[in-house]
Amino acid sequence: MVRHPVLRSGLAVESCAFDRDDDTNTLHLGAFVCEKLVGVLTLLPNATDVQLRGMAVLPEMQKLGIGFQLILEAEKCVMSMGISQLWMNARLAAILFYERCGYQKQGDLFNLPYGGDHYKMIKHLCA
Repeated sequence: MVRHPVLRSGLAVESCAFDRDDDTNTLHLGAFVCEKLVGVLTLLPNATDVQLRGMAVLPEMQKLGIGFQLILEAEKCVMSMGISQLWMNARLAAILFYERCGYQKQGDLFNLPYGGDHYKMIKHLCA
């Protein structure tokens, strides 16, 4: 389990199951090191965009480029769907990471249950 220690520490493991996780169009990506799952993210396709959700890399594996590789793969997947807009609700601690990946804040700061303060971040992808 990667989401729990990163995104829901201190909460019940069941809180890691997100809406639409089991939808047929939902895509889950994972990063593995020595066959161990160390990073995850979920892509939720909509009619005109895709939401990235539940991105997490185990704390001991952060700052090694794993998150960046997951983002690159997610962007390739989104472009292969014929969609050019990818967005996420980013925690304050992740803003700099997403900015380095080319995402920009959109709108005002808002609060999400379980996750605290967030900004919507968006990137328009090019083929």
